Amino acid sequence: MDEARLIEKLRLIEALFAGAKTAGEKVAADRARQRILDRLKVYEREDPPIEYRFSMGDMWSRKVFVALLRRYGIKPYRYKRQRYTTVMARVSKRFVNETLWPEFQEISATLQAYLSEVTGRVVSEVIHKDSSEADVVEEPRELGNPGGL
Repeated sequence: MDEARLIEKLRLIEALFAGAKTAGEKVAADRARQRILDRLKVYEREDPPIEYRFSMGDMWSRKVFVALLRRYGIKPYRYKRQRYTTVMARVSKRFVNETLWPEFQEISATLQAYLSEVTGRVVSEVIHKDSSEADVVEEPRELGNPGGL
């Protein structure tokens, strides 16, 4: 998948979560975003925002999640001494469950697949053709603890 196809796929994901009805709407990212923003306002009236703590597994997921929050006008933050991968936000529970988290998971999975594909290709072309996993072998029986801690 090239970068242009990745961007288009990410736009289609947003359109899906915005409830796009036609193929023409699916390419109208601005309309999709506006529908989600409108839905967020309705959810906030019906289900007032509460503070959430999201823990991301890596910096890439955190970057995607923070950008998604900002896209919908939600201010991400973290408290002093919280881990860098922790993201706090005040948001409606319904919006988190029905839109934000499912959309994040779909976007994150798409980007992870893309990054994995690119990494595999670069490693095999530049470093070594065999980029398969290391073999799994039985652990040797230890005699004492030579060279260990």
